[in-house]
Amino acid sequence: MFLNLLPVLVVLCVASTPLAARAATTFELKSVKIDLPDSDRMFPEGPGSDAINNNCLACHSAGMVLNQPALSKQAWTAEVNKMINNYKAPVAPEDVGTIVDYLTALKGAK
Repeated sequence: MFLNLLPVLVVLCVASTPLAARAATTFELKSVKIDLPDSDRMFPEGPGSDAINNNCLACHSAGMVLNQPALSKQAWTAEVNKMINNYKAPVAPEDVGTIVDYLTALKGAK
């Protein structure tokens, strides 16, 4: 009987060795400090400036946007949707059109 169980015991010991080795390894979480640029700069006054200041400055500076190349309305729409869908930007759905119109008026391709 014991000889019949011996192969099973050997397999169990071999299979459990990696689990025991992993359990002995310590895992430590460390905090990471990230310094983001600080700026008091706001988007220039104009129709829709409140919407863009209220929604976009939570994640990045106005200068970051204002230094982008001029884009078409379609391209600005894609950029705003990318911020919302890919980066989970907390943009109010009712402000999306206003933000796109503002960016197109300010930095639209001529």
